[in-house]
Amino acid sequence: MAQSGVPKMCVELRVSCNGLTNKDHLSKSDPCCVVKLFRRSSNSWERVGVTETIQDTLSPQFTTPVVLDYFFEEVQKLQFSVYDVDQKGVDVEAGGGQLIGRVESSLGTIVSNQCLKDTLVHSSKGPAGEISVRSEEVSSVVEKITMNWRAASLDKKDLFGKSDPYLEFCKTTPEGASVPVFKTEVIKNDLNPSWRMFTIDSRQLCNSDHSREIKIVCYDWDSDGSHDLIGVATTTLDKMLTSSKPMILECINEKKKAKKKNYVNSGVLYLDTCSSEKLYSFLDFIYGGVQVNFAVGIDFTGSNGNPTKPNSLHYIGGSGPNEYTQALTAVGNVCQQYDSDKLFPAFGFGAKLPPSGDVSHDFALNFNPQNPYCAGIEGVVQAYHACIHSVSLYGPTNAAPIIKHVTSFAQQTEHDNPGRSYFILLLLTDGELTDMAETKKSIVAAAELPMSLIIVGVGGADFTNMRQLDGDDRRLSAGGRTACRDIVQFVPFRTYANASAEALASAVLAEVPSQVVEYMAMKKMKPTGR
Repeated sequence: MAQSGVPKMCVELRVSCNGLTNKDHLSKSDPCCVVKLFRRSSNSWERVGVTETIQDTLSPQFTTPVVLDYFFEEVQKLQFSVYDVDQKGVDVEAGGGQLIGRVESSLGTIVSNQCLKDTLVHSSKGPAGEISVRSEEVSSVVEKITMNWRAASLDKKDLFGKSDPYLEFCKTTPEGASVPVFKTEVIKNDLNPSWRMFTIDSRQLCNSDHSREIKIVCYDWDSDGSHDLIGVATTTLDKMLTSSKPMILECINEKKKAKKKNYVNSGVLYLDTCSSEKLYSFLDFIYGGVQVNFAVGIDFTGSNGNPTKPNSLHYIGGSGPNEYTQALTAVGNVCQQYDSDKLFPAFGFGAKLPPSGDVSHDFALNFNPQNPYCAGIEGVVQAYHACIHSVSLYGPTNAAPIIKHVTSFAQQTEHDNPGRSYFILLLLTDGELTDMAETKKSIVAAAELPMSLIIVGVGGADFTNMRQLDGDDRRLSAGGRTACRDIVQFVPFRTYANASAEALASAVLAEVPSQVVEYMAMKKMKPTGR
């Protein structure tokens, strides 16, 4: 029997490697690690995390953690695959890298040992180096720590110039090991560097334990990856937050200290500012009364095909629901859980409307522009099925009008009742957009409001250009403005055609909680009662 009120347990995994097989001829490999979890429901491996890529090293210590839900009652099989990255921007499993080696274990094994050490193996080439995976339970207390560091009088480590210093922050694990969790930028040729202000999650820095030791290591960067140690300082989050500023730490190189009689230090670190801000979770806002409002926009352009023909993407009456209905139902069923009235505005675009035959790129599926709301997801599906037999498919594929329409809802809510509602627009389309420039502008504007946009590409069209709307790698820009946050998730339906509805919903909705939290933080809004 499930125990109500028992908090979910999360485990953080941190990966490092040693003595990797070199895949590059003129330099060392640029490794990253892909972590996968075996899903019994689909009998397949699912990616759950990927580290950053570290240039030119065969002994990487990755700072990007992989966080997993931990279930004592399950055997959670994990796979760790280390790749040499060859092409930036191309997924390593899609031709962007070469496999160095792989190993499998279970989360239970890693947790029980706290640190798993094993040999990476390449299926055709044998042993490929060692991997270490450290685990720690993630604290439920979350703070955003913002810091500003500089240094003075650092040791000169380069023969023909000054040092190129950077700082590496290490978390101390319960068993006393130091694990790198953050690196500053490298400042070239400077013994008195000032690094950019940065922000880090307190769980990442010290598992939110203010008294846990934090090690700060200062290195001189070298292009061949053999970075030279300048010195080490230790402190705690409590000291960083409470001490008078600037807080001064001596940078000590123990080897140099042991050899030199009059050794004082290898430089001084100055912490000029350090602040803490509590971070709220998506559930904090939901418990605080935030409503998730779901809206739908459906493509009725002629490229979908004659809806009376079985080969049409809008054909209704086959052996199962068409792709539009499947995507609408999968995503809508999740979103409606968070909407108390379950009344959803539903729109269409790209059709000629009766009786005039005028083309519209923003019409209510129920043909009631004053009240475009449908009762529940079933009501939206019924309105869609009725609409497909009443309109004439036409074109072009203009999505901006519907995005602007839903943006007006979000704008009104932000004005009348800020921090109480968040809108998700599901846009279903069978091809690339005709009004791409205007759509980009409308998305950049919508990013300032409580709104996310999910685009599902239906059918077999080439959706390459649609991916530029999804700002995972770089913020979307249009009309001389850059989006203040990423609010778009694009997924081709065909990727999930043979998967469950839950898999599609999970893929398109996975980023929504963080988008809600990011919006609330941007507007400095706190959840009610928290």
